[in-house]
Amino acid sequence: MVKIVSRKLAKTENVYDIGVTKDHNFVLANGLIASNCFNKSHSTAYAYVAYQTAYLKANYSLEYMAALLTANSGDQDKVQKYLANCQKFNIEVEPPNINQSEVDFTPLPKVATKEIKDKILVGLSAVKNVGEGAIEAILKARKEGGEFKSLADLCDRVNLNALNSRTLESLIKCGAFDKIEANRHQLIKDLEGVMKWAQDRNKDRNIGQLSLFDNHIPGAKNSAFDSVPKSSPVSDFPAKEKLEYEKEILGFYVSDHPLKYAQEQNQIQDAISIAQMKEKKSNSKIKLVVMLAGIKPHVTKKGDPMAFIQVEDMTGQLDAVVFPKVYQEIKELLTENSLLVLKGKVDNKDDESQLLVESAETIEKVMADAVKQEEKPVTELDNYQNESRDEEIKKYQDIGKAEKPVEQLETQRNLRKTELSKTENSSAKQRQIIILELSVDKIPEDNSLFEQIQAILKEQSSGDEEKAKVAVGTLIFDDQRQQLVQFGREFWVEDGQTTINRFIGIGIEAKIIPFPY
Repeated sequence: MVKIVSRKLAKTENVYDIGVTKDHNFVLANGLIASNCFNKSHSTAYAYVAYQTAYLKANYSLEYMAALLTANSGDQDKVQKYLANCQKFNIEVEPPNINQSEVDFTPLPKVATKEIKDKILVGLSAVKNVGEGAIEAILKARKEGGEFKSLADLCDRVNLNALNSRTLESLIKCGAFDKIEANRHQLIKDLEGVMKWAQDRNKDRNIGQLSLFDNHIPGAKNSAFDSVPKSSPVSDFPAKEKLEYEKEILGFYVSDHPLKYAQEQNQIQDAISIAQMKEKKSNSKIKLVVMLAGIKPHVTKKGDPMAFIQVEDMTGQLDAVVFPKVYQEIKELLTENSLLVLKGKVDNKDDESQLLVESAETIEKVMADAVKQEEKPVTELDNYQNESRDEEIKKYQDIGKAEKPVEQLETQRNLRKTELSKTENSSAKQRQIIILELSVDKIPEDNSLFEQIQAILKEQSSGDEEKAKVAVGTLIFDDQRQQLVQFGREFWVEDGQTTINRFIGIGIEAKIIPFPY
């Protein structure tokens, strides 16, 4: 180590540092160079790496994003930010696939899959409770025997010493078996019996008791898989519960996100993302659309209650502080997994950003206010007739065994207000309705769209009327008239935003509004 005993400026040298506009490397009298010593060759190397990175991102965005997600898989904030970037590149990120996922994030080019979008599959190493030994056993069995045809097929071919019930349960709950069996709840119910069946077969195999003619192909005639035990049929987990399992097991949402609809609709003006907020200066006033991920109540020295909360959006996580005065105003809204619009000030300390909350509202209220301002009146022409249109209305009316279609939205609201006046149930006053908007000229002649709508509503309906409080209706329209058809009670859903995301995903315009309002 060199000890500098005297400092005397001899001269200055030119330097090519990124972001530096003037010379700043000082040569001392004894020949030593002070400051950061960014010479030309060093700067050139950095510039070349930056060029290579930009080239890969622009021309091989699928492979680049998959590598980026893999390299940062341990940092949830970065993973969420890169998942949001994938959307900008029109890259779809899907849950792990037991038949296609590798150890790390796996790119699937649309040229190879013959699908519309490029895809990235979450790697098996990202799944909680799935260790290296289990992954090696799965990949080895898949390489030797081809794709798995069922849960029983996997349990029969993979060494169960490396694959326990907790591992398989995690794989099922995060969606790794969805391409084989979409009903995750059914697979969980079947799991114990299937594993016992596979263990018994393994014992028989070890002592040579399996027949030489034993058929190992699921679904084939006289297949050994005919004896696989099956539990009684159950309905799948509600969409909201599926998302919660994904977050718990993978650490992030994949198939959907509770905030996706709010951000896609862009109905919350002036809101920024958490990633953008971290670039703001201290004391900047901002608005965030977030989900409350955690809350830690606290009491000040004066005995006043306050809270430290953790929030997240599709780009990352953030700590926020709710001081006593604000806490008293919004404490009823601070429940885990609630979707909120927060306003406050940025507080940057030690390279970390946090939000000092000044106010909060639910997303539903903010979006409902936006819908009220944008809504257009419904036009009705009593003498107008269109046979094809009337047939379509009847078709969608039959979905939920609805009563006679209501010709005007205003009439519909008045009817609902009359019903509300007859009940003392205060929760009904906060009821909402999802409106699907269908143009007559875009409705196919076959029943494909009808079947898709019906399937989504059945999927999103929990079957529990106490939980399913979001009504659903279809607004069928053409150039001259509009007509609203409300679906039956059995088609109401539990999670309005998730349901809207599903409809938007198949190209159906949808929005949620207070009902009545």
